[in-house]
Amino acid sequence: MTGFKILVSAYACRPQEGSEPGIGWHLVQELAKVHQVWVLTRANNQPAIAAELAANPISNLQVIYCDLPLWLQKLNHGQKLVHLHYYLWQIAAYRLGRRLQAKNNFDLVHHVTYVRYWSPSFLSLLPLPFVWGPVGGGEATPRGFWSALGKRGLAYELLREAIHRLSELDPFLRLTARRSAIAYATTADTARCLRRLGAQRVEVFSQLGLSTAELSALADLPLPPQPRFLSMGRLLHWKGFHLGLQAFAQADLPPDVTYWIVGDGPERDRLKQLAAALGISDRVKFWGKLSRSETLQKLADCSVLVHPSLHDSGALVCAEAMAAGRPVICLDQGGPALQVTAATGFKVAAQQPAQVIQDLAAAMDCLAQDKTLWQQMSQASRQRIQSVFSWASKGQQFTQLYQQLVKDSQPLASVALEPDAGNALTQETPPLATANPTDLPPTAAAELPTARPSLSPNSNHDEVSA
Repeated sequence: MTGFKILVSAYACRPQEGSEPGIGWHLVQELAKVHQVWVLTRANNQPAIAAELAANPISNLQVIYCDLPLWLQKLNHGQKLVHLHYYLWQIAAYRLGRRLQAKNNFDLVHHVTYVRYWSPSFLSLLPLPFVWGPVGGGEATPRGFWSALGKRGLAYELLREAIHRLSELDPFLRLTARRSAIAYATTADTARCLRRLGAQRVEVFSQLGLSTAELSALADLPLPPQPRFLSMGRLLHWKGFHLGLQAFAQADLPPDVTYWIVGDGPERDRLKQLAAALGISDRVKFWGKLSRSETLQKLADCSVLVHPSLHDSGALVCAEAMAAGRPVICLDQGGPALQVTAATGFKVAAQQPAQVIQDLAAAMDCLAQDKTLWQQMSQASRQRIQSVFSWASKGQQFTQLYQQLVKDSQPLASVALEPDAGNALTQETPPLATANPTDLPPTAAAELPTARPSLSPNSNHDEVSA
């Protein structure tokens, strides 16, 4: 087929990384195999993208760097105003997107990152079919689990819920929902939020994927020498590691079965104290934050991933474990519940803490003692990830969607922002990787002098999507 001209918004877009930057990069890379792709992204992604494209050029991909004036970037130093920065960047991207549209006549526009439903995408105002997402963030910790979160955890949940509700009052967010030709939600919870905002066509579709190289590397991990449980991720209250520890203590397991926890975070001391109180400190190992290669080695040494997250839009760690043939035990909540099936692991209903702990413990017993069941789930896990969660399969699905949207599209009216407001925010840096530089707006069109962002390329700024 002849590819389409697609304008992509990917605030977070960086090769060789996970989380949101990885999602942005992998998807535009996959789309560019078939389509002509223009991606709008932040200037702080330029060094990593430049290095990758120098080594592996992509002829159909044009990268346009857009950022805010230096004084606004300074206000966001240390991510103090990350949400405001992201909101204002969307306005700047819209202004630049209008100029690109006038010159290139795109077929559609696709918002990719951030993967969150509670911020508008101003590119939806262009007179083009608009694909929103997948976006997430509509998941929430069940109220029955709040009492075990501690004061800090409870304050976080209350603030998070308040921010989401207030954000839904934003008329531009509702306009984004109404103007979307399709809105993809990472979970059923977020789908309900999108419908409440006015989106007419909403479908649940995970934002996660694995490249061919990643699938191959994970499939090559050796079989574990013995039953061992593993949890990975930042040690945060809503990740549910405390539930995993209590279930491990309650499970009827042989004394040589251990539980490893990889990651660091504010809950580390609390979790260590819990392990000591449960009398399992000698069987629980906290490895702290490890490199990618070290983390993969720990995964190779374990047989089951335990991921009892209370709200999680994605959980790439589950897909990675399944690709390595490790069954997953999770809650029937959020993103993990989309990845795990009855054939690949155990999904525990999140009704109340005591019930969850008991059911997690029962699942641990099954997978530690029934080798045949483990082997069946291991094989099914690999097959599911390869067929459903590869970036190649996701690229094919989006191509089919684009064909339908372009075929069925009706002329749309453009919605203009106040011109001076948009221009005052726009700062465009020269495009670094382009197939045809003459198709891009000239650098001289930038209203402000070029300035580099104050955040480093490895900043966690790109991972705020809760």
